[in-house]
Amino acid sequence: MGVLHSLRRLSDSVNQVAIVLCIGCILAMLGISFTAFVYKLFTGSTLSWTYSLARLFLPWIGFLSMTISLRYGEHVAMTLLVRSLPKIMVQVAAGLCLAVIGLFALMLVWYGWGYFTNATQVYMVSDQIRIPSKFTAVVVPISGVIMLLHLVHGFALLEHFIDERAMIDELIETNDGESRS
Repeated sequence: MGVLHSLRRLSDSVNQVAIVLCIGCILAMLGISFTAFVYKLFTGSTLSWTYSLARLFLPWIGFLSMTISLRYGEHVAMTLLVRSLPKIMVQVAAGLCLAVIGLFALMLVWYGWGYFTNATQVYMVSDQIRIPSKFTAVVVPISGVIMLLHLVHGFALLEHFIDERAMIDELIETNDGESRS
């Protein structure tokens, strides 16, 4: 049980890193856009490279946020249908759902690695700023690996196995224990 517990802690740590990276990408996009706005405000002309540079962060935000949403059970689910099934069928459906998620993650790793290794283009953001397409392509296999890692949480990833009352009680207890100064 020690290995599974360690993998779950690693999954949670990787998830926190993914959250920080997503926030960093969003802040970078906002910073670039704000720089373009301020430059246009003061000079009247535009910086040609700001839009191109800002959009290079979109794949990172999209793919990493997909792994974050998986970790919190916020993925596509047919909860009403699954909850109406008998308990054994719910477990079978959950197992199939996890298998499909695992297959999708494996495909992200497999095909994403090929996409990454074959990415040879260079994004010409401006005459001086050139960014290899590997910068955006590498997020595909990385997100697949993160999704595979999150699968160690098993049924806890699936919304229909989350006990809302227990979660609410836990949140209330956590907030009651905080002291405000």
